[in-house]
Amino acid sequence: MYAQHFGLKHAPFSIAPDPRYLYMSERHREALAHLLYGVRGDGGFVVLTGEIGAGKTTVCRCFLEQIPERCNVAYIFNPKLTVDELLRTICAEFHIAVAHDGPGVATVKDYVDALNEYLLRTHAAGQNSVLIIDEAQNLSADVLEQLRLLTNLETSERKLLQIVLIGQPELRTLLARPQMQQLAQRVVARYHLEALGEAETAKYVVHRLSIAGLNGAAPFDRGAMRRIYAHSRGVPRRINLLADRALLGAYANGSTRVDAATVDAAAREVFDAPKPAAASGRPAAQRAAMVGLGLLVGAGLVGAAVLALDRSGRGTAEAGAASVASAATAAPARATVPAAAEAAPVPAEAAPALKDQPALAPFDLATGFESLVGAESEAWRELAAVWKIELGAGDPCLAARRHDVQCFRTAKSTLALIRQLDRPGILTLRDAYNRAAYVMLAGLSNDAAIFVVGGAERSVPLLALADYWRGEFATFWRAPPDYAGAIVDRRSGPAARWLALQLAAARGDSRPIGAQFDDAALKGWIHTFQLTQGLASDGVAGPMTLMQLNRAVGVDEPRLQVEN
Repeated sequence: MYAQHFGLKHAPFSIAPDPRYLYMSERHREALAHLLYGVRGDGGFVVLTGEIGAGKTTVCRCFLEQIPERCNVAYIFNPKLTVDELLRTICAEFHIAVAHDGPGVATVKDYVDALNEYLLRTHAAGQNSVLIIDEAQNLSADVLEQLRLLTNLETSERKLLQIVLIGQPELRTLLARPQMQQLAQRVVARYHLEALGEAETAKYVVHRLSIAGLNGAAPFDRGAMRRIYAHSRGVPRRINLLADRALLGAYANGSTRVDAATVDAAAREVFDAPKPAAASGRPAAQRAAMVGLGLLVGAGLVGAAVLALDRSGRGTAEAGAASVASAATAAPARATVPAAAEAAPVPAEAAPALKDQPALAPFDLATGFESLVGAESEAWRELAAVWKIELGAGDPCLAARRHDVQCFRTAKSTLALIRQLDRPGILTLRDAYNRAAYVMLAGLSNDAAIFVVGGAERSVPLLALADYWRGEFATFWRAPPDYAGAIVDRRSGPAARWLALQLAAARGDSRPIGAQFDDAALKGWIHTFQLTQGLASDGVAGPMTLMQLNRAVGVDEPRLQVEN
């Protein structure tokens, strides 16, 4: 309904678990890494828990898209089953034919025997088998005990079935019961997915808008972002419901910007949040936003259009899962959003205050481009100052190596990639005559790039930057010991040992690393890490992989400034 009004191709805040909209916060990366670790594990249980709406199912869908070819997966989304129903469902998911001798229906033994034969056969063919159970907090004690017994299916070398349990926090309580001790001891990895922080909430909103096709500035101002976090508490599903309704409210009012008042009004509809005491003093235009929404939804012709959009707005697989969370009748709006009752409202004062930063002085590329032409050495010095290294005269990359710092250059970067690398760098800009100018990029906001020009930070709108930047980007990164290009000989040497230790730290594995490494296993760890970071999964630890690994384990490197 509002997509075209805000320059979007799709509705950005569907609550459907579409992995293409997954915002990979540090928490979500860790959750996905635990699931991928489970695929390559040696049996037992992997447990992923999180609050309602925290993104567990979306992470799971993303995980399913990255399953290795030689891995068989059974996925159960309705765990309210008896033992017989569970085993029958597992066999059906693995496409196992179950035979039964004599009268009556198949027994538990029939199902277990057929499953064991299947697991032995697929193991002999070099395949892994993984059972994923969503909403696992609903599993009964009898079913959990049967699942534990399934992990007894094994060869002399390894367990044959990996089981992944995904559920709400009650699952942790369930597994902590004394009668669950035997099962709990077979949990090889566990992770609890927390809600997003305030800064991550803003990034999440911008990320979904970008995936939905937004090219310009985000329609939410800073105050609106604060209120979204205050009302949603950083829970992705609540963010989606609130942001969707706030955009609809702004659209109903004919505005292209969403302010705090509009978000508060949306929260009262979606979450039944209390009305702020100062609400009566709002400007009339702000108070009219949600009133306009009610009139819009109540109009007969527009109501019919809403119904048509709601039927067709889901989209195809190519377009992404988009939905319009809007009322289609004249009924009260909050009655159309049953998920609103997920949790109690958050008072306005619960949101931590953001310190307002003074506006950066703008830099006009059209008039100032000439001053940047040929200033590459100056840009490198600005970047080196952030890294606290001395370059001297000569090649900056050769000088940086004396500090165990490497240069990285690419001609095919994007702002999304730069945000992912999360480090300042140098942009090569080109005008209509292909003259090259160089500038140090210190940060990115929703709608502007933060440059360092003449030692001072300046702001350039992203729309203006698009006319001059074609993807050329360079930066520094801290290299492992004795690094000499991509780490190819993985089995020995300081660089290989560093790689093994850092990969273990990134996946939360505290087991000691020996002097020699199994090449196949280490390559598998690299594959897993690359998948969790959204990188090309080639099993080679090149600069991109190592930069992301530095970021994942907290290596001391400058970070990109991110402002809302």
